Amino acid sequence: MSIFFHIDVNSAFLSWTALDMLEKGENIDIRTIPAIVGGDTHTRHGIVLAKSIPAKAYGIRTAEPVVNAFRKCPNLTMVPPNHQMYQERSQKLMQFLSQICPDIQQVSIDECYMDYTPITNKYTSPEAAAHIIKDSVYKEFGFTVNVGISDRKVLAKMASDFKKPNLVHTLYSPEISTKLWPLPVSSLFMCGHSSVETLRKLGILTIGDLAHSDPEILQAHLKSHGLTLWEYANGIDSSGIMAEPVKMKGIGNSTTLTNDAVTKEEAYHTLLQLAESVGRRVRASHELAGMVSTEIKYASFQSVSHQTTLDIPSASTDVIYQTACHLFDELWNGKPIRLLGIRTSKLVPDTAPRQMSLFELQEATPKSEKQQKLDSALDSLRDKYGKDIIKRGSLL
Repeated sequence: MSIFFHIDVNSAFLSWTALDMLEKGENIDIRTIPAIVGGDTHTRHGIVLAKSIPAKAYGIRTAEPVVNAFRKCPNLTMVPPNHQMYQERSQKLMQFLSQICPDIQQVSIDECYMDYTPITNKYTSPEAAAHIIKDSVYKEFGFTVNVGISDRKVLAKMASDFKKPNLVHTLYSPEISTKLWPLPVSSLFMCGHSSVETLRKLGILTIGDLAHSDPEILQAHLKSHGLTLWEYANGIDSSGIMAEPVKMKGIGNSTTLTNDAVTKEEAYHTLLQLAESVGRRVRASHELAGMVSTEIKYASFQSVSHQTTLDIPSASTDVIYQTACHLFDELWNGKPIRLLGIRTSKLVPDTAPRQMSLFELQEATPKSEKQQKLDSALDSLRDKYGKDIIKRGSLL
């Protein structure tokens, strides 16, 4: 039996906008106040694209006119959307998830399905895996997701729409009668306002009513869509994951520190851990990095980054680490550090011909070959026994 996850970003546009504002030095997190994304901030025209939880408490709904939202909450904060930034954050999320399991199907900018089958042996249960994925997304990016779990894709989608935010829910086929059928038909996936109204006229008010209705009557009133809704109400969905490989524009990793780093030595220690992680993933993808960048997020949430092109593309942990440290020295202003990140880009296949530098030719030593063999040996040990089987002495 296949198990599917549906991973959905909680109020994506608002969460991503809030993070972007904080990274640029804003002091207020709009997720904690009555706020919306959408419309025109000057004319107050347009619709609500996303809302904060405090805004929801005023009865503000997604897709309603902005002017109505301001009537409900005159002190509402409104921020315009930034679709380019949303696309960038979406791509980073999908790349991150595809590293956990390559079998993902993105269905919108902020949601995707994942097949649990290929990663079964890595976790004790689907629920445990979903919690780890949910928590790792928050640690990596600073926003929350809901994860729905089921043996049917449509039920996984429905489960992720249950109580939010930052939660995991199951809706397996045997749970339909208790978890799904009591809900109003408006809660069913693909059941829009006009369909709800038609069903209401037929006396169908709950998903359970719909599931027990005559599909021929539903088809007579709603055509083929009526049969689709009947199937979804009964958990009928034979579709699988239509995985499309996510194009890697770069490979990186970042970590939010348990305690703010206040010394260069503390930062170097974290950068070495990140370099090992990134280097291993670059090698696993059989590529070489042509560019390395280092990111610093201060305790004030201000973010800075710097990048440099490598003279010779490399997948060496040492090269990535030394380059990241050099960039860190150029960036750091001495203030406490909340997050550190390393990212590689300008990836090329490791089989691509490369030009040796004059220095390498003059040295004529096997140092680089020894480093490659060492990295390869460490990768093999970690693949076989786990990433913690061997550690550098400096990390102990």
